[in-house]
Amino acid sequence: MTRIVALDTADIRFPTSLSLDGSDAMNPDPDYSAAYLRILTDADDGIEGHAFVFTIGRGNDVQVAAIDVLTGHLVGRELEPLLDDMGETNRWLTGDSQLRWLGPEKGVMHMAIGAAINALWDIKAKRAGLPLWQLLARLTPEELVDLVDFRYLTNALTRDEALELLRTAEPGRREREQALLASGYPAYTTSPGWLGYSDEKLTRLCREAVADGFAQIKLKVGADLDDDLRRLRTARAVVGPDIAIAVDANQRWEPDEAIAWIGALAEFDLAWVEEPTSPDDVLGHRQIAQAIAPTRVSTGEHAHNRVMVKQLLQAEAIGVLQIDAVRVAGVNENIAILLLAAKFGVPVCPHAGGVGLCEAVQHLAMFDFIAVSGTRDGRLIEYVDHLHEHFIVPTDIRGGAYHPPLAPGAGMEMKAESRETYRWRGEHVHA
Repeated sequence: MTRIVALDTADIRFPTSLSLDGSDAMNPDPDYSAAYLRILTDADDGIEGHAFVFTIGRGNDVQVAAIDVLTGHLVGRELEPLLDDMGETNRWLTGDSQLRWLGPEKGVMHMAIGAAINALWDIKAKRAGLPLWQLLARLTPEELVDLVDFRYLTNALTRDEALELLRTAEPGRREREQALLASGYPAYTTSPGWLGYSDEKLTRLCREAVADGFAQIKLKVGADLDDDLRRLRTARAVVGPDIAIAVDANQRWEPDEAIAWIGALAEFDLAWVEEPTSPDDVLGHRQIAQAIAPTRVSTGEHAHNRVMVKQLLQAEAIGVLQIDAVRVAGVNENIAILLLAAKFGVPVCPHAGGVGLCEAVQHLAMFDFIAVSGTRDGRLIEYVDHLHEHFIVPTDIRGGAYHPPLAPGAGMEMKAESRETYRWRGEHVHA
């Protein structure tokens, strides 16, 4: 039997605030950061489990400390029983009574558990010799529902309903996998839209997005209405009438303010309005969604668990659901969220605006296409052109689409030299 011998953690921060990459109305100076985890074992195969939790700078040390708390849970344990029943492993970690008290099932401890779960899935996929998306998509419906914790979900989605959804999608899996390998998964780009960029940079990046084959771009809004109107007019003039434009307010507004502000932007035929208010305000999202229809509301990157997502869907508060690979407790909880979205017929357009998030979340979207929703229609994965060079398997974006990774693992492994170079030492070492 293989045993876990260490959890190796690191506080890694990239100085993206210097170029205003990632800037928005609520986060004017983000430093894309990773509370990074390696699970080390005594196996001779050299396989390590890699995962991280994304932050934007200060507080990354707190997130690292939360991951370190799991040392007592995992170090010394036999690895194979954990990998053989990842559903039970997930329930064991998220169900720890004293850790749950810190949430329950939300906040830095829940995200730390997600890092551990994702790192274990990384080991499982590497041992199987498959990328995570392919490993998940080849599990039976019964094996997939065994991964899901249905606590607090059964008034919206039961185990039997989830099993039926997966069985319905099962017959076309092979054909969809071949279609994915042939043409990839549609993407949209936020790269032109950071709020701190000049109009000249916005114009250049919009032009490049169209040339690169993206059918949708996204702009940050919410700091100043006149600036938003100018930037949207600039973007629309560059991309033309056939490229969709979404906007993201990053939780900036009160519900009534959101309704008025979005009304002022209506001339731009917005694809969706993302995070218009507090991500916890389900009824506020519903109020906005009803008032601005048919423009859709999109939320989910800050939904702290599957229960919050359930309520957003039950309330018909969103028309587009985001998932985030590292916000909730890892792969298992995201499978539950994908099943909820399929039950309610809401398209999933994953969040990927941060270091490594593109590499990570593509696996979940591709799994969803093959084994859950069975469609790419109306679905797009966010893409930002930052920091991919630091990953062992960077995203492969061609023709406005993610082309599936084929390397074994969950895609979250950062190069050793990057981890060491950008390890936080109290100040940025790169200007």
